Amino acid sequence: MQPEDVAAATHRIAAHVHRTPVLTSRRLDERVGARVFLKCENTQRAGAFKVRGAFNALLQLPPAQAAAGVITYSSGNHAQAIALAAGELGIPATIVMPHDAPEVKVAATKGYGAAVVRYDRYAQTREQIGADLARERGLTLIPPYDHPHIIAGQGTAAAELLAQAHGLDVVLTPLGGGGLLAGTILAAREAAPAARIYGVEPEAGDDGLRSLRAGRIVHIDTPRTIADGAQTQALGEWTFPIIAGGAADVLTVSDEALREAMRVLATTTKLVAEPTGVLALAGLLTHTGTISGGRIGVIVSGGNVDLDRYAALIATQ
Repeated sequence: MQPEDVAAATHRIAAHVHRTPVLTSRRLDERVGARVFLKCENTQRAGAFKVRGAFNALLQLPPAQAAAGVITYSSGNHAQAIALAAGELGIPATIVMPHDAPEVKVAATKGYGAAVVRYDRYAQTREQIGADLARERGLTLIPPYDHPHIIAGQGTAAAELLAQAHGLDVVLTPLGGGGLLAGTILAAREAAPAARIYGVEPEAGDDGLRSLRAGRIVHIDTPRTIADGAQTQALGEWTFPIIAGGAADVLTVSDEALREAMRVLATTTKLVAEPTGVLALAGLLTHTGTISGGRIGVIVSGGNVDLDRYAALIATQ
């Protein structure tokens, strides 16, 4: 894959997604000792960056495949993104979602018109369920991150950020399966080749860090973390080589650091974000001493969180 794939995706999806704002906070700048630029994908359609990849993938389906329908598996944001994009484009969609997915995400997915199939993420394999249903029903499988069209679409968020905040020294992105991080690396190759790109994942789900250190894809058990969008078990065959070849490093953060990042975002910018959405900000706050750079971009990837859960998460103990 090349930066040109991200550029093409930018033009392809322009009519279907928001160009999300970049916000700054003097208090945040003072706390980390750098100028911080927050790319607010929590204000994106369907509440997260995932809609970018969804539209980029579905808009490239041949007519016969589009008419037959698509299937994917997701804990929430990719589910909502595919459901929204498919509904808008007139494509039938089936979504495989875990039983413990946040109900606000399940309800939104159904609300966009998709059929939902539930499973137990700790006892069943979503990839196998998706593959079986795709074969049985003649559906096209659109995975949540390990697909070139998904990666290129997700990279458009970083492409926008790099155009909105020039001269960034560092860009941090959340890391689950690697679609956003890989897309960011591709976007930066041309727009900001000197920028250092970091992925941030939960301590309990450190497969990305392990993979980078081992030089191969490392699989782990489903991690238990409040960052439900990053409960992935491994990087993908498409995403890993891009990350291995272009990421400065992968950082990890605790669940408590995620709660603190949610509180910081709420108090400094008045923005609501989900735990997965603040992974990059938590990485910056946790690893400030090791991240050098005067201008730092942070992708706030999503804001889909039940308000009762949000209140409980940010409450001080």
